[in-house]
Amino acid sequence: MSPQHAARAQNNRMLVIGTVVFYLVAALAMVMANKWVLKKTEAPLFFLFCQLLIAVILFLASHTAGLIQVPLYVDAQLVKGLAPMIALNVVGLSFSNYTLKYVDASFYPVARGMVLPFTVGTSYIMLNSRPSLRILFSCSVVTLGFFVGVFLDSIPMSLVGVSFGVASSGITAVHSVVIKKSLDVVKGSAMNLSWYTNLLSVVVIMPLVVIAGELPAIADLLSGVDLDPIDGAMSPLQTFIWGSILTGSIGFLMSIASLLSIKVTSPITHMVSSAVRGVAGSLLGIWLFSEPFSIGRGASIAIILAGSIYYTWVKHEETQAPKERDGSKYERVPLEDVEAGKSTPTKPASD
Repeated sequence: MSPQHAARAQNNRMLVIGTVVFYLVAALAMVMANKWVLKKTEAPLFFLFCQLLIAVILFLASHTAGLIQVPLYVDAQLVKGLAPMIALNVVGLSFSNYTLKYVDASFYPVARGMVLPFTVGTSYIMLNSRPSLRILFSCSVVTLGFFVGVFLDSIPMSLVGVSFGVASSGITAVHSVVIKKSLDVVKGSAMNLSWYTNLLSVVVIMPLVVIAGELPAIADLLSGVDLDPIDGAMSPLQTFIWGSILTGSIGFLMSIASLLSIKVTSPITHMVSSAVRGVAGSLLGIWLFSEPFSIGRGASIAIILAGSIYYTWVKHEETQAPKERDGSKYERVPLEDVEAGKSTPTKPASD
C-alpha cells in the first residue's frame, strides 16, 4: 500500500472513530441531562420547547456566521408537505420525555425496546417490505427482552412510563418511513429537513404546553418555587436553564453530524456503539441518580441488545448479497436511520 493510501485509510478510520464516539457521548449526555432536568420539573413539554428553540437559535446563528446555509422561507406547500413529519416528531419527542420522566434512566433502554419490532412491522404494512425468517427471529428476541424487563423484573416500575415508551417506539417506527417522503419535500437535503423540523416543531409545541396544563408548573419554575429541595445545590430553575442549553446544543450538533455519518459509518459499527451506549446508560443512571438495578433488568437489556445486533448483522448480509452479485459496493446508512430501524441506504459510501 502506498503512503498516500495508508494515510487516507488512517484518516478514514479516525473519522469513523470520531463520529461513533461523538454519537455515543452525545446520546448518553442527552438522556442523562434530560433525566436530570425532568426529575426537577413538572413541565416536560415546556422543557422540550426550550430544547428545540435553542437548536433553532443555533441554526440561525450558524447561518448568519456562514458556517451552514439553511432556507429562511416557509410557505403553505412546504408546511403541508412536512406536516406528517412535524406531527410525528413533536409527539414522539414528547412521549420520549414523558417516558424518561416516569422511568429510571437505567430502565429507559427497556421501555423503548420495541422500536425494532414496530419498525419491521411498519415497513411490512406501509412499504410492503416482507421480512425474512431471520429478521422475524431477531424481532422475537427483542420482544422477549422487553417482556423480561417489564414483567419479570423485581424492581417496581411505572406502567405509565412503560406505556409512553411503547407509544414512543411505535411513533419512531412510523417516523422512519415518513422521513423518506419528507426528504423529497426539501429536495433531499438532510440539513434543510433538520432545520425545518426544529423550526416548525417549536411552533406546534407552543399551544400543546398550554393544552397539557403546564402553565402552573412553569409559573412555579420561574418564580423560584423549589420543587425538589433535597436534590443537589442547584435550584430547579438553574437546572432547567442549564439542562435546556446543554440538550439543545447537543441536539443541534447531532443534526450537523448526521450529514457526516451518512458517509463514514456502517450499520454494524453503529450497532456495536449502541450496545455500549445501552450498557453505559444503565451504569450512568445507577451512578448519577442512585437508581436500583437488578439481574432481571440487566438480562432484559442484554437480550434486547443481542436481538438488535443479530438483526443488524442479518440486514447487513441481506443487503450486501445482491450488491455482491451486481458487483457494486455496499451502501452505508446513517446512524440515526439504523437506530430507528430504517434499512434503506440514502447515499453510497465514499471511496
